[in-house]
Amino acid sequence: MIGLAVCRTFELTFVRAILIGYREDKLVKTVSRCECALRGASQFTVTQEKQTMPTLAASPVMDFQSETYKDAYSRINAIVIEGELEANDNYTQLSEYLNGYKDELIKLAKMEKKHMRGFQACGKNLSVTPDMPFAKAFFSRLHDNFQTALAADKLVTCLLIQSLIIETFAIAAYNIYIPVADDFAKKITEGVVKDEYMHLNFGEEWLKANFETAKAELEEANRANLPLVWKMLNEVEKDAAVLGMEKEALVEDFMITYGEALGNIGFTAREVMKLSAQGLAAAA
Repeated sequence: MIGLAVCRTFELTFVRAILIGYREDKLVKTVSRCECALRGASQFTVTQEKQTMPTLAASPVMDFQSETYKDAYSRINAIVIEGELEANDNYTQLSEYLNGYKDELIKLAKMEKKHMRGFQACGKNLSVTPDMPFAKAFFSRLHDNFQTALAADKLVTCLLIQSLIIETFAIAAYNIYIPVADDFAKKITEGVVKDEYMHLNFGEEWLKANFETAKAELEEANRANLPLVWKMLNEVEKDAAVLGMEKEALVEDFMITYGEALGNIGFTAREVMKLSAQGLAAAA
């Protein structure tokens, strides 16, 4: 329990250092200090249930029928719809490449399609038309990187993009959204986020089993794709704020979930923090 508490403390210290804009050299020094404190632990591993992720404590009063809210919601709703559709397509494509996992991946793809329909219903409930062209452009860089990697048979990169980055991005967004959602969307999102942890676990387990051969490609893929998350968050910061979702909370939840996933795969605490610093330095 002491080790877990220390790990959590330094995870939050590192994330908050990122949030206030530390340069990469200062982040690396933070890594070194954290490594000294964590030297008694062999891996960056969190044993508590993933479903207990930090979320906003209370929901502000929202006017879900205001034009300002609906305008922002048209883009956020489109993003989650497009994100689930991308996930459906990605898992369907991966099912043709990962030998022995076709049935499991098809099952995951079907779940993502179900989530998409749920979020479409959320928009209809508020009489909002989702801005799908915006959402397609929003995901275009990750989409293109996934397709490029798939064409090159770089399945490790594909799994990092879909099963780690996209899934942890979704988990963070849904965790922060649930406390401020309307009642209909809250029920839908609570069901979806439970499934997303399962999808994240698939990627973790496959990459953990293949860690030694996958490690170098994971580091390269992280460097290329993690900065895109920050660009994406910047693009929707104002709309998310209208819905009561603070950017700082989104970043913190994402970084902690993503860091835990990297640790569960096999990276050490120092490596996890360096991967985070590298991605963020490239995003600056």
